[in-house]
Amino acid sequence: MNSREQILSDIRILKIDNSELPAIPQFEYEADIIESFKTSITTNKGEIISEEALMDLLESGEFVNVYSASESYSKHSNFGLPEDPHELKNLDLAIIEGDFGVGENGAIWLDDSKLGHRVLPFITEHLVIVVDKTTLVPNMHEAYKRIGQAHSGFGVFIAGPSKTADIEQSLVIGAHGAKSLRVLLV
Repeated sequence: MNSREQILSDIRILKIDNSELPAIPQFEYEADIIESFKTSITTNKGEIISEEALMDLLESGEFVNVYSASESYSKHSNFGLPEDPHELKNLDLAIIEGDFGVGENGAIWLDDSKLGHRVLPFITEHLVIVVDKTTLVPNMHEAYKRIGQAHSGFGVFIAGPSKTADIEQSLVIGAHGAKSLRVLLV
């Protein structure tokens, strides 16, 4: 018998009593979820915008290549979703829909079912996420309950534009992703 088989054999003969998992407490959240979400987004260097502000942004001419995965703003797309995600390298603005947001930290859950390409929120220069305010949850405990055992090939929480700081505490926005995050609560 080799060492692997010996170890597995020794494990099989162990008699371990089953024990119950500890109860997970309810985490009460007494703050206004919408206001807390808005504050968290701005604290994370993002911006909450109105629909009018989004329309002004789209009509400003500031963004040459715009892609919208949101049906509501698809008429503003002038950039098709390519087969090869490397071709997104010149994307100036992407508009996507978030599944839900988290009040306590401003995180927005995205899964690949609404993105087209997983790289979309990271490769675009600027990002707009449309979030239905009725889908906001108070905290990460509720967020993970909501995700549950849902099967998705990819999912990510985004809570602001990409940023990093070095040891000298010099903050760089857009270091490894979008330079700006704007959130439209509908």
